[in-house]
Amino acid sequence: MDRIKRHFSFGYTLIEVLLVVIILGILSTVALRSLGKVNETARIEQTRQTMDRLAVALVGDPTVIADGQRASFGYVGDVGALPATLDALVQNPGSYATWNGPYIRDQFSLGGGNSSFKQDGWGNALLYSGSVTLTSNSGGTTLTRQIAASVAELTLNRITAVVTDWDRTPPGASYRDSLRCILTYPNGAGGMTARTKYPDAGGRVQFDSIPIGLQDLVVVYLPTSDTLRRKIAVEPKSSPYVEVALYRNSW
Repeated sequence: MDRIKRHFSFGYTLIEVLLVVIILGILSTVALRSLGKVNETARIEQTRQTMDRLAVALVGDPTVIADGQRASFGYVGDVGALPATLDALVQNPGSYATWNGPYIRDQFSLGGGNSSFKQDGWGNALLYSGSVTLTSNSGGTTLTRQIAASVAELTLNRITAVVTDWDRTPPGASYRDSLRCILTYPNGAGGMTARTKYPDAGGRVQFDSIPIGLQDLVVVYLPTSDTLRRKIAVEPKSSPYVEVALYRNSW
């Protein structure tokens, strides 16, 4: 009896192949769109993190505390003014004696000398004009980081001090001229300014137009040369108040 051999051939029709191609195209499009959104979100987050790092470099970190008061004030705290460009955060802008940078370093770099610290997540330069805002216009979205409400909040603050003797008695009209109060702070141009004032009869003395930072107040009782020194933390938009008592009953 002859055996009949039957050969079956299995394959795909043209319509089936086309359907697979169409489905793969749809899945690829969806995947690419999702990946694009993920990349865009990552760039936005990277830009925000860079702006936050720059803000700390410019005006310090308010969470850093030493001896019960803020100790981090960045570039403005050392120089007394905002820099004209972001390059001043890594290079001394003019042989400033008070410059204590670099205040920021490029991530994953030991030198801190290139420009990635001032670029957004798209690789474009952040916009900064020496004022209180950082801006990125890349990716079809405007991102802004406000460092302060105004330049005045960073550079035009007021310190009030009240000087008394040991038992908290003010100097009165007779002794006010015997007290010399000297406030030293960065002048915004790389140097220091020392201003001298004498208190009123109640021992009160004020200094205006003071930049943020740890400023140095020295009180001298002239008849005995008794000298007291206080470090005063001046924060943005603040009017710190300090009481200074001499070591003896001087009047």
